[in-house]
Amino acid sequence: MDLRLPGLQGLRRLRHPRRWLAATAAVVVFAAAGTWTAAASDTTPPVHRSDRMMAVDGVTLDTSYFTTGGSTRRPAVLLAHGFGGSKEDVRKEAQDLARDGYAVLTWSARGFGKSTGKIGLNDPDGEVKDVSKLIDWLAKQPDVQLDKPGDPRVGMAGGSYGGAISLLAAGYDDRVDAIAPAITYWNLADALFPNGVFKKLWAGIFINSGGGCAKFEPTLCQMYDRVAESGKPDAAARALLEARSPSAVATHINVPTLLLQGQTDSLFPLGQADAAAKAIRANGAPVDVDWIAGGHDGGDMETSRVQARVTSWFDRYLKDDKNTDTGPAFRVTRTGGIDSTDGAALLRGASGSAYPGLESDPRTIALTGRREQSFTNPAGASPPAISALPGLGSTGGLSQLSSLGIGVSLDFPGQYAAFDSAPLTKSLRITGSPTVTVHVKSTSDDTVLFGKVYDVGPRGTQQVLPSQLVTPLRVEGAKSGKDVTITLPAIDYDVQSGHHLRLVLASTDLGYASPAAPATYTVTLKSDLKVPTAPGVTTAAATLPSWVWWLPLAGAAIAVALLLTGRRRTASTPPAPELSEVPLQITDLSKRYAKSADRYAVRDLSFRVEKGQVLGLLGPNGAGKTTTLRMLMGLIKPDAGEIRVFGHAIRPGAPVLSRVGAFVEGAGFLPHLSGRENLELYWQATGRPPEDAHLEEALEIAGLGDALARAVRTYSQGMRQRLAIAQAMLGLPDLLILDEPTNGLDPPQIREMREVMIRYAEAGRTVIVSSHLLAEVEQSCTHLVVMDRGRLVQAGPVAEIIGSGDTLLVGLAADIPDPLVEKIATLPDVESVTRAEGGLLLRLASGEHLGSGEQSAPGDHVVSDTSPADGASTTPRAVATGTPGGVRGAATPEAPGTVLTEPDGTTPEALGAALTEPAPASPDKDPAPQLPTQAAPIHGSPAAARLLVELVRLEVPVSSVGPHRRLEDAFLTLIGGSA
Repeated sequence: MDLRLPGLQGLRRLRHPRRWLAATAAVVVFAAAGTWTAAASDTTPPVHRSDRMMAVDGVTLDTSYFTTGGSTRRPAVLLAHGFGGSKEDVRKEAQDLARDGYAVLTWSARGFGKSTGKIGLNDPDGEVKDVSKLIDWLAKQPDVQLDKPGDPRVGMAGGSYGGAISLLAAGYDDRVDAIAPAITYWNLADALFPNGVFKKLWAGIFINSGGGCAKFEPTLCQMYDRVAESGKPDAAARALLEARSPSAVATHINVPTLLLQGQTDSLFPLGQADAAAKAIRANGAPVDVDWIAGGHDGGDMETSRVQARVTSWFDRYLKDDKNTDTGPAFRVTRTGGIDSTDGAALLRGASGSAYPGLESDPRTIALTGRREQSFTNPAGASPPAISALPGLGSTGGLSQLSSLGIGVSLDFPGQYAAFDSAPLTKSLRITGSPTVTVHVKSTSDDTVLFGKVYDVGPRGTQQVLPSQLVTPLRVEGAKSGKDVTITLPAIDYDVQSGHHLRLVLASTDLGYASPAAPATYTVTLKSDLKVPTAPGVTTAAATLPSWVWWLPLAGAAIAVALLLTGRRRTASTPPAPELSEVPLQITDLSKRYAKSADRYAVRDLSFRVEKGQVLGLLGPNGAGKTTTLRMLMGLIKPDAGEIRVFGHAIRPGAPVLSRVGAFVEGAGFLPHLSGRENLELYWQATGRPPEDAHLEEALEIAGLGDALARAVRTYSQGMRQRLAIAQAMLGLPDLLILDEPTNGLDPPQIREMREVMIRYAEAGRTVIVSSHLLAEVEQSCTHLVVMDRGRLVQAGPVAEIIGSGDTLLVGLAADIPDPLVEKIATLPDVESVTRAEGGLLLRLASGEHLGSGEQSAPGDHVVSDTSPADGASTTPRAVATGTPGGVRGAATPEAPGTVLTEPDGTTPEALGAALTEPAPASPDKDPAPQLPTQAAPIHGSPAAARLLVELVRLEVPVSSVGPHRRLEDAFLTLIGGSA
């Protein structure tokens, strides 16, 4: 029979059941390698593979080591294959992981591939110890990151058999740092002997997939022969499998764990992951749970989504990338119908902020039927009822058909009891394990029941068994009658209004061993059916395709546009040559609110921005900042005034807009594409040549690193913001506009964004940023434009706007005695003196202020430093090397001061004059340099100059002098607030 899973491309036709288990694992595992669907670029480093046979405790393991080379240490990942497979099954995944910055080690487990030894089903003294030896080897590799000597930073991933070894290794070896097991078991005894019933078909597939009983450890082979012959597991068999289960070391697994479990899985159902989640979370470790659509019984394995999520998990916990979004605490895939184009099931995700477990918010459903029902267990347990069909996953996933309302199960008359509910008045979503209590009486000492809940359509037209799952139950002591509570299979299933539920208790099932002796069972209901609903798990509403709505509207809009543009042509405004080197000049700009004649969003706004500036556009909500930026980008048309960029008037579609990059009100990205693919697609949409994109330069400035290869849906808010900035910087525009670029970012991300803006402006380009974070603007911007109620309040260098207060911070090179402080307080221009950290705070006498001695004429707002017409420099002679928002010196970060230099022989009077008078240009030398736009000298205040002279005369050890006021204080003063 064909055991291939649907969607497994490139795998050869499977001829043996052992390949089925390997294929299952290959589908769901090991995605710590970025976006696997993206082809490697020409610059992707080559992956080096090194094969070696390792001798470990008397056996030889066939291993492969993958890395991109180089001297940089990186985290390691161990990739485990599925049962019946080998290391070759995960080669492609290992190569992708290596490209993503991991050192990857794969191996064939004992008894598989070229490795020697007997299959031990993850024996702690066999396969588990092998993993510890592999970790020892990784710790010796020069390119593997170490947490301490002998302890590499290492994660593990695997599906099915490989998922179990990941859990076991984390329990036995505390050097494992993160794991991502998929469709695996927590307790192998519970999986193969659920509630004391032998899961004979799956157990047989295990033995066959391993190559026959002789390939296993003798104790396992003997156990299987014994149980298969009797049809009933004994205590020794349970103990043997429990010792090889992760549950045996439950209290020792305390690493971040992502559990991915299949909904269509009769081998390892959802209850296995539930038990694992509860145990590991009890140890204090982070645990996320994801129920995927497929499983060992087939169905959609959601390969790309699963891979992306595991990628994020490892990036977060192995690379310590705290910006990585690892997804919701709980996610379940739900079927939302059938695609009419190809007949495939449409999948939608539902998520919750916490894992609900299997018993969340139960709802009671009353059941009816004869109070007491009897049925038989036929001799030889034949013919058996049919639910799941192990090994037939390649048929397309029979279990998943139930989610589409198709029933494939079968119960034989006289071999079951049935209890029905009333038709539902509204739809019911079951998420978890339903429970019911019944009284069981049997004519035999050995009683086995199979419980299941059907969804029955109106008038009984269709009976569907969700995920084809049943609960087997061995009832001891049923001859005299016994009450038993049955926990039915965990499912996520929607029962529609008008349908009803049917509880069936059957005596046989094809997948399990039932007693061979004939018997009669009698069951009586003792409780109603309780079904968990998990209301905290919500599904995004399904909508019609967007083109259904926008296509007709777009056609109408295009038709109207063609009519309008065909009737009139507007003459474009000629460029202004004198402004060809000016990034931005706004003149008398106004914009009224819609349907208003006298209410303005922006009114009579004028300012000019020069090259190399980082301009902060400030104002309270409603000040008109975003409206101004939208007019600047040609998105909306002003009612009056004009905007010129490099001398060209702005209008929709103006060619000069190609020199402008913008990020306003968020950016939209395609979530399934990687960051790099989104940027490349955006640039292609501009129609400009690829070489003009300067993609690598923009990415280097944005600093996204390896995250570019991952799907955008895995990005954190900070990473999305940086990707949006990189998109705005494509083509390295001369003018970059950013609206609230730090929105939603945490402090480290805000600092990174500040560095991005500063790096971009360092090349002579211009950045305009609108933000409410005044402290951040103070550190990153060189100039400010302050708006309020649509009007310009003030424009100029940051230092000038901050420095217009009446308090000085005098930095001291050494402490001074109190009598000297008292003398300073008596100076004519000083109102008060207060000691501060590193110096003194001097409040000037009333009427004296710091800053420019002359005010600009009304309407003259040039946020640039210009030289006088006669060529003389207005630069003070004593200035400091500055940083955005202030200057370096001994002052505190909140109030940066100017470092003073006093040439030999300069008198205090000359020094005071130097602070207030311009330096004349020498006729035989170049004019004095312009004042750096990032400096904050003390000038233009006679009181400050006189005070400095007096301090020098008093022999005060002055190291710096500067205004003591924050941007917040200045801003609130300008807009009429209070500090």
